[in-house]
Amino acid sequence: MASLFKKRRLTVITIVYWFLLLYITAALIWWFIALRRQSVQMTEYRMNLLDPKAANFEEQKSQIEEDNRRKTAQYISEGATFMLVIMVGAVFVYRATRKQIRLNHQQQNFMMAITHELKTPIAVVKLNMETLQKRKLEEAQQSRVIQNTLQETDRLNDLCNNILLASQLEAGGYSVATEEIDFSNLVNNCAQAFQNRFPNRKIEIDAGTNIHLMGDELLLKLAINNIIENALKYSPKEKPVRITLQKTHGRVEFKVMDQGAGIADSEKKKIFEKFYRLGDENTRNAQGTGLGLYLTQKIAEDHNGKVSVANNSPEGSIFMISFQSI
Repeated sequence: MASLFKKRRLTVITIVYWFLLLYITAALIWWFIALRRQSVQMTEYRMNLLDPKAANFEEQKSQIEEDNRRKTAQYISEGATFMLVIMVGAVFVYRATRKQIRLNHQQQNFMMAITHELKTPIAVVKLNMETLQKRKLEEAQQSRVIQNTLQETDRLNDLCNNILLASQLEAGGYSVATEEIDFSNLVNNCAQAFQNRFPNRKIEIDAGTNIHLMGDELLLKLAINNIIENALKYSPKEKPVRITLQKTHGRVEFKVMDQGAGIADSEKKKIFEKFYRLGDENTRNAQGTGLGLYLTQKIAEDHNGKVSVANNSPEGSIFMISFQSI
């Protein structure tokens, strides 16, 4: 119902906007016609005042006609200038209005998502702690409960890091450190951490050895985790996720390939927008806030890199971050 109301509101705003624009355009044309008609009448009036027998009759007639042509050219140039300014301003206002409405909608979706994302791990941790407090579990059961609790706290920590870093990067409050990093080791460690968190998922890793980068280890780790988590989130549990890292033609290419539903071409650029998520918050099942890919793109740009997405074969997506090698 809320989504339908927002669509109707946007439709009403669009109709009112174009109605006002057409009204302004029609008014401008009407004033041009009125001024042109007045100019013609003034020309005829001045012509009627001339004495055909006067010695300078032809000169005066030519002067009146020249004045009429100059006035016409003036009206046309001024009208065209006003029309151009109105159209350019209208385009900017329309785009800004649509962008603001879309941003408000995405922010509302973000608030709905973040509420769910925060409550879920907190509820799980609380339940696990109460279980440990009230029941005497066997060692194996206790170990599983503790492991599950640690996974949820890691998830909560990653969520907080995403939100804080998004704010700091936008405000320029985060100073990107530059140091030499063993990127192969970083990718292997991140992939292994996901394998430990999701032991039932098949994660294929080919990160090579001794591939180094200059950058901020914390940010690069966050970018890697966001891409891997995204692949695991949106691909079937029985399908493998493949992670590769290679150095080619002076570039370091980190790829994550899944066999999920894939991403439509019309959505490929939108998924890197802040708060943007495929589908609707009320219908989608996958967890998330719409910050992961946005942050990944920002981190890649801060490291003179580029993130892209392509179709996998036969199905799924390939996310790649390309960096300049050292």
